[in-house]
Amino acid sequence: MKSNRDPLDDKSNRKGGMQYWEKMKPKGRETRVRKDVRPGSSAAEKSRGWDEVAKWYEKLVGDEGSDYHQHVIVPALMKRLGALQGKKVLDLCCGQGFLGRILLEAGAQQVHGVDASQKLIAAARERASKLSHAHYTVADATQPGAWADGQQDVVVCLMAVHDVKDLTGLCQNVRAALKPNGTFYLVMMHPCFRVPQHTHWGWDEEQKIQYRRVDHYGKERAISITTHPGKGTGEQTAFYHRPLSSYIEVLSASQLCICGCEELYSHRRSQKGPRSDAEHTAAEEFPMFLLLEVGKMRGASA
Repeated sequence: MKSNRDPLDDKSNRKGGMQYWEKMKPKGRETRVRKDVRPGSSAAEKSRGWDEVAKWYEKLVGDEGSDYHQHVIVPALMKRLGALQGKKVLDLCCGQGFLGRILLEAGAQQVHGVDASQKLIAAARERASKLSHAHYTVADATQPGAWADGQQDVVVCLMAVHDVKDLTGLCQNVRAALKPNGTFYLVMMHPCFRVPQHTHWGWDEEQKIQYRRVDHYGKERAISITTHPGKGTGEQTAFYHRPLSSYIEVLSASQLCICGCEELYSHRRSQKGPRSDAEHTAAEEFPMFLLLEVGKMRGASA
């Protein structure tokens, strides 16, 4: 759940301003900055590489990760990972590599990051300049590559699977990268409750409850995301929504099986007000992120 904070500062705490329930009202179609695009359209294809938005993403995530990274996603991931001593970790779709240092500090023997964006990999290499056991490669995670070498104890893909058009290619490379007893940790926007443009918070005046409105869920779709709304820069990425069943089916077809699952909830809370109790209840009822722990099926080939 979003808090009533400075909308231009993704790491800020609450700073007053427009009331939460007013800010979260669904906007009319004419004011939306996101719209559906066909998976094969030029807008979707343009968004496959993140070089065009690398500067924006670097500012958003930085050295420590975004607000949600720091307070929700990374703590949950690291708890699941447990002891990493002596393990090789592949950070798939690693972006600018902020996670590498955290993994090494947790005991990982080696971290290898892979991302298609040359600019983000350049930022990752600079960030890891003093980390001798962190290495980064420019490569498309959905295409076969030498980095998928069957020698990885752990593969992580953090908040990036919905930026990837070819889910099958990515999952096949995960299988190829993992050791027989290796584990894949996949963290994503929750596909049931957090679909850009198609899910919203709402207020039921009669019942006095905050509810989660879901307009579309069952169909796969590519959604164009404007990274700088109102600035007219034209920079966009594509968000690929898939229902949960699609993830399960593609993982299974790639000889991967889910062996653990955790739904992650927002840590943000609104300031005290007439609806704050209901808002807090909703924040504890609707997960914003989904973490899947995935292993190789027995007998699966590399």
